[in-house]
Amino acid sequence: MEQFVVSARKYRPAIFESVVGQKHITTTLKNSISTNHLPQAFLFCGPRGVGKTTCARILAKTINCLNIGANTEPCNNCESCTSFNNGQSFNIIELDAASNNSVDDIRTLVEQVRFAPQIGKYRVFIIDEVHMLSNQAFNAFLKTLEEPPAHAIFILATTERHKIIPTILSRCQIFDFHRIKLEDIAHHLEFIAKSENIKYDSDALHIIAQKADGGLRDACSMFDQIVSFSNADVSYQAVITNLNILDYDYYFAVTDGFLNKDIAGTLLRYDQILANGFDGLNFISGLASHFRNLIVARNPATVQLIETGNNIKEKYKEQGAKCTPAFIFYCLNTCNETELNFKQSKNTRLLVELALIKMALQGTGKAEEKKNDISEQTPSFESIKTEEKVEIVQEQKEEFPKEIKTESTISQSSVNSNTQNSKLETLQAAQPKPLSILPLGLSGNIPKINTISILGGQKKESEKKSDDSANEKNLPHFNFTQEDLETQWTLYTDKLKEGKKVFLHSTLTTFKPELKENFEVIYNVMNSTQKEDLNVISMDFLGFLRKELKNYSLKLTFEIVSNDSIKERKYYTVTEKFKRMEELNPNITLFKEKLDMEII
Repeated sequence: MEQFVVSARKYRPAIFESVVGQKHITTTLKNSISTNHLPQAFLFCGPRGVGKTTCARILAKTINCLNIGANTEPCNNCESCTSFNNGQSFNIIELDAASNNSVDDIRTLVEQVRFAPQIGKYRVFIIDEVHMLSNQAFNAFLKTLEEPPAHAIFILATTERHKIIPTILSRCQIFDFHRIKLEDIAHHLEFIAKSENIKYDSDALHIIAQKADGGLRDACSMFDQIVSFSNADVSYQAVITNLNILDYDYYFAVTDGFLNKDIAGTLLRYDQILANGFDGLNFISGLASHFRNLIVARNPATVQLIETGNNIKEKYKEQGAKCTPAFIFYCLNTCNETELNFKQSKNTRLLVELALIKMALQGTGKAEEKKNDISEQTPSFESIKTEEKVEIVQEQKEEFPKEIKTESTISQSSVNSNTQNSKLETLQAAQPKPLSILPLGLSGNIPKINTISILGGQKKESEKKSDDSANEKNLPHFNFTQEDLETQWTLYTDKLKEGKKVFLHSTLTTFKPELKENFEVIYNVMNSTQKEDLNVISMDFLGFLRKELKNYSLKLTFEIVSNDSIKERKYYTVTEKFKRMEELNPNITLFKEKLDMEII
């Protein structure tokens, strides 16, 4: 029976060209070899499973290759390459610093440095997990690392660069390895599947790559696990079942529930998610990523930012078109707040359920969404040209009763007095059927619309003013006192303070409002900046005072007071305060003398 070799070892890159996702590293190393600018020490830093040790071995094999190709790759046929591939090379020494981290281990390594290579030009020392060395071992290694023999090259590899002492870092040429992109991992897994004649689903490979979090070795391990579980059939369902992953279908279903305002269905889906063993924090974090993908999918130029298979991308495009940007931004903000408050909450399930209910209430159903789209596209009557108004009115004439006449009919008949036989039909009744050009969303009693003649003329400006004055006369105009004004003034400023508008509260409480004739209220401010700030809330403030004081003749004016008119003076010393008290009440002096008191 043939011995099984895991994919991470069997398909480990043997040349620079086959290294996955580290083009910036391999290009630099090949150029250093071709130009013969090799430093005495390399430091490879980066997360686990991204190719640090692999690149170190390829570099060691290439610089000792006897027949380096034009593309700066090892030939894999010479004596040096053959001995390396068979694990019999004496020119390449590997040391695991995790288990050999003492001073004695480093001294043994230093003793081997002075021996020249048997075949090739260099002896290469690869020290993996170098951050595990003790401080004494680092110090024992410093001199050799700084001034090694010409034939010695050191390659250090670590996942935790911050644990290496600065004196070691300053002696090395540092290479930072990146996390491998999702697409690169998926393509490598696809290559392995084709090489092993394994059935696969591209979406399943993307899920494995996403779960690997940028580590190719982790992705290969999960791939081997899924192959064993599914009997060499790597399907989407097999991956999410074996790896216990919240798949995209959950999030698509939850979002559809939001759009249809299906609160009950959304809560039941969340209960099912918890029953399957998933954590609420992971769910809400995944939901936030889902809405991020939805907003990205709305623009064809940014669809490529979604790191999923093509089938899932099409689903994102379809659902993203149903959602408005405002709804997506609201859901993103809600998910972010829930994620921040999750660890502090004592009832995490209730916290997530409240967030789901908020997003479901914010969602728009299909009918309502269609209604909003029509209202946005419907033009207002005032924006239509006069010729178009004539056509619209003529189309609507048959829908109205013919017995009732309007102002437009009378005005038109007066213009055409010589042709009395050609009378116009009635255009509008007291409560007519709403025109199709009216904005959607109006229900119940339809507000009265100014009659528009066929010539396009509206009511005269004088008629409008008379209507406004008539409406104003119907509003209350009760008298009120200075005390009533100050009471309502205080109530409004207290509301500002509760609403955390402290600067406006402070401005409105510096002076007292003054009630003048004809119900005009004057309030003094210190400068133009305060006046501009108060002008922002002036309409709301005026409406509050008119409503609470029941007087719609009230007028509110903010005036800048000069420094000379400010009579209030601050008194700091005890003597100044006592003199001020004497001015207000001269008897205080007599009181002081009788009690034989002194000012201290």
